[in-house]
Amino acid sequence: MLYDIDVRTRDLIGASSTDPAIRRRLADEIRDVCINVGFFYVKNHGIPPLTTEGALHAANQFFSLPLDSKTKLDIHKTPNFKGYTALLGENTDPENRGDLHEGFDLGWESLGKDTQDRDDGAMSGENVWPPESDLPGFRRAVLEYYHAAVHLGEYLFPLFALALDLPENFFDDKITKPAAIMRLLYYPPQTGTVDDRTIGIGAHTE
Repeated sequence: MLYDIDVRTRDLIGASSTDPAIRRRLADEIRDVCINVGFFYVKNHGIPPLTTEGALHAANQFFSLPLDSKTKLDIHKTPNFKGYTALLGENTDPENRGDLHEGFDLGWESLGKDTQDRDDGAMSGENVWPPESDLPGFRRAVLEYYHAAVHLGEYLFPLFALALDLPENFFDDKITKPAAIMRLLYYPPQTGTVDDRTIGIGAHTE
């Protein structure tokens, strides 16, 4: 069965307007699309194309490493859900045989040399990285994109607050310690006979 899905795009130029009516209108549009569609694309988001390209290139390099190099960073060896997940290492839908992708999870970390400035907790704590000698520039490229995406999220929060009829600064004191987890994912091409119980990722909610 084919479904006609309304995927809407929201332009963030109005978010920085000094006219509160323009910000209010954009917030109302976001509220509408969140309620009636569930998600939306953003344009004019401010993330430089080179930052995105750098992260994609770094991800491709990582997933091209030998398996034994990647499994040294196995996510099951860490207490805080950071690191590498092997092909079929997750099974989102118990009716399936496993998720046909590899992954690499990371959380907030300073771009500086000090890699210990994190709080303890299930979704925080130290990231794990391949040696710089194996993948020069990998950590920096990935973290630059992570920080750009977190900044975009912070930029959206005043609009979310307005959409909920709250003061624009309502979330300011609630997002001082980012708990966002970012995932690099690789979905291998499927050729030949395809098992319908082995798909990229099983049905799930976020």
